[in-house]
Amino acid sequence: MSEYKHLASMTGFARTQGEAGSAAFIWELRSVNGRGLDIKLRLANGLEALELPLRDLAAKAFKRGNISGTLSVKREAAASVATDLAALERVKALALELAASYGGPAPRAELLLALPGVLRGGQVQEETEEERAALSDAARAAFVQALDGLAASRAAEGQKLAAIAATNLHEISLLREAAALEAAKQPELHRAKLAAQLAELIGGTPNLPEERIAQEIALLTTKSDVREELDRLSAHIEAAAALLKEGVAVGRKLDFLMQEFNREANTLCSKSSSVPLTNIGLALKAAIEQLREQVQNIE
Repeated sequence: MSEYKHLASMTGFARTQGEAGSAAFIWELRSVNGRGLDIKLRLANGLEALELPLRDLAAKAFKRGNISGTLSVKREAAASVATDLAALERVKALALELAASYGGPAPRAELLLALPGVLRGGQVQEETEEERAALSDAARAAFVQALDGLAASRAAEGQKLAAIAATNLHEISLLREAAALEAAKQPELHRAKLAAQLAELIGGTPNLPEERIAQEIALLTTKSDVREELDRLSAHIEAAAALLKEGVAVGRKLDFLMQEFNREANTLCSKSSSVPLTNIGLALKAAIEQLREQVQNIE
């Protein structure tokens, strides 16, 4: 079983359908990422009273995401059919007269009934209160099933997000280690750079006390010291890994943590005094951005 089994995405889709009497209906639920929880429902005519209770059900099932639901209903109401007997008698008499005059066959009943004006559509029977209540109950039950389907869809998407996010986090961890190794070379780089600058200014080998050179190197090293940033990055990596495993409604926390990741990466780049360390910092920022894109879809 996945160690990220509780992690859910805000993206998902579900569809359910059902029948109640002469009515057939379809529920479609869609969910995308959002800063909070936003639920919008479009219900068929006559079922508007369901909106508030259904919104409450959705709010109990999910914490974040923009969720839209559509209920489509197709009613097959029965209609009565009436026969205009007077019209039928007139066309029958005319048909018999023509058959007798010209020697044709006797008129067939289905042909007479198909003639315009013989059959009249009656009034469509209105939906009864009992039928409306049955449709409402069936639609509500199907909505609960759709919510379960949407939750399953978001959970499946969450597993994919977790795998990608874990890979991104591992890459960030490797870049952090590479930055630590490169940062350890900074004092020696400062010494070589300072000696080269002094030699250029003086026109030869610098004739300064070693103590004075050591002080300058210490000052430059202090300004470019990124150990605190690297320590905080380690803490952020551990916190992010723990949140991914926790999984339940951790999207906001991870989103905030991404800001902290970015802050440390930016500071590392600004303090860097070597091209290799700067390149690692830039790669670190790119990896953090990739992780942030995944985090924005986590509930």
